[in-house]
Amino acid sequence: MESEKRISLRLPADLHERLVERARADRRSLNSEILHLLEAAIGPTDGDAESP
Repeated sequence: MESEKRISLRLPADLHERLVERARADRRSLNSEILHLLEAAIGPTDGDAESP
């Protein structure tokens, strides 16, 4: 069983740019920034105390 899943996500261009800028400021990849924001919004999974 895979521990990660890939998804295709459509974002408005302005939201994408905001995410890119925020990721750059936080010195994260865009993927890591999105994961961080999602975990902050809904909480980490059980047993995963650290965010990426």
